[in-house]
Amino acid sequence: MLNIVVTVKQVLDPEAPASTFKIDPRTERVVPAQGVPPVLNPYDENALEAALRIKDFSHSRITVVSSGAKLAKPVLRKSLAAGADELVLLEDDAFGDLDSYGTALILAAAIRRIGSFDLILAGRLAADTLAGQVGSGIAEILDIPSVTLARRVDISQDRVRVERVLPDGYEIVEVPLPALVTVSHECGQLRNVALGELRAARDKPTTILSLKHLGMESLPTGKTRTIKLFTPLKQARCEIIEGKNEEEAGIGLALRLRNAKVI
Repeated sequence: MLNIVVTVKQVLDPEAPASTFKIDPRTERVVPAQGVPPVLNPYDENALEAALRIKDFSHSRITVVSSGAKLAKPVLRKSLAAGADELVLLEDDAFGDLDSYGTALILAAAIRRIGSFDLILAGRLAADTLAGQVGSGIAEILDIPSVTLARRVDISQDRVRVERVLPDGYEIVEVPLPALVTVSHECGQLRNVALGELRAARDKPTTILSLKHLGMESLPTGKTRTIKLFTPLKQARCEIIEGKNEEEAGIGLALRLRNAKVI
């Protein structure tokens, strides 16, 4: 049996209007307006779909792992409804404000606790921070090979074959298992989940682990620090180019653009 681990993150809906988000000037943290729901990180859904496609054609077991301080379990159970076999939730107040290093550290500890694994799949980045560091960080901590930006993932005996996205095409990379692969959106969207599958997901195994379950008394200091988080000031300036007629106004506009080195 092929044991696949997929890491997922709960994020605020990236499709919500920007006007619904505010920044607390005291804590320098994003404060969403009420009514903005959490969702599965879309890039992690791509990774889950890659795992499910492998499972469609092989004898595989998929374990989904997620971390946070207050997790919306119905949202995360979507991964079980889509076809994952088990959900492991790392839920602790200490997990609420971790940087990429801290997140990679606890996810790697949870994966070790799970036991045997052959392939770890993660989204290329998270839709809220856009850091794209956790997946590679997990591979570094576990001392396994990693490949980033996969548009296709295939398993052949004891190796994983990845079509890796490039700016002008793709390249094919093969590494031995166990390995970690970060999946890009080119891999495809997560398959549709029916209402009955969402109900059935409640009966699938869900394990909740705290910091102590991971054998840790505390977490090390993060590797990154927020210098400033603020809403950028947007300014617009309109300049009217006048003329006695349309032709004169057009010539004046062309001269103004040339002087501004726009044309």
